[in-house]
Amino acid sequence: MPFKLSPSALSLMEECPRCFWLTKHKEWKRPESIFPSLPSGMDGILKVHFDKFRDKRLLPPEIKDHHHTKDLKLFDNEELLKIWRNNLRGIRWEDKEGNVLFGAVDNILVNGKKLIVLDYKTRGFALKDDTADHYQNQLDIYNFLLKKNGYETEDYAFLLFYIPKQVMETGEFVFETVLARRKVNVKNAESLYKQALNILKGACPKESCDWCEKR
Repeated sequence: MPFKLSPSALSLMEECPRCFWLTKHKEWKRPESIFPSLPSGMDGILKVHFDKFRDKRLLPPEIKDHHHTKDLKLFDNEELLKIWRNNLRGIRWEDKEGNVLFGAVDNILVNGKKLIVLDYKTRGFALKDDTADHYQNQLDIYNFLLKKNGYETEDYAFLLFYIPKQVMETGEFVFETVLARRKVNVKNAESLYKQALNILKGACPKESCDWCEKR
């Protein structure tokens, strides 16, 4: 039985292997938490915002003067980026057994022939020292997928955080932006993928969490 895996599925695996096993074997699915609509709405607006600058062959003001983005460009293959952004398609790779790993990116920067993942994050509060750490697996997986599809990638990726700062007298919201450069590790992504398949091919894990203890 082949399996379809994504960064969110691998995140569930790390949180509770038993919930992960039960979900992927379609015996039970942990109830999903309510996803706030504001980050989703921001995500869509930011993609349109960045695309306008891409079409002008420019970088948006949030990142254009940052020392890490000097000489970088936005990925200009519009049709391919539409696929890579699609939550039902994304960047995909299928192994010899028919298992599929996929993930949908927000945007891609280019340095020569090398691609660099750029992911938008909306936060309600100032960043903590370990905030960016929580997205490491996601960035590693995206880079792993790009390499499996034959693309060269840099050994780093970017997280672009948008944090509410103030409301103007006109009612407009002002966001502070923080660009975080993260070193990526595709071996970590490959290890997570292999770990997931090993769990799924074995017996259902016995150790349970509060969600699956009675399943």
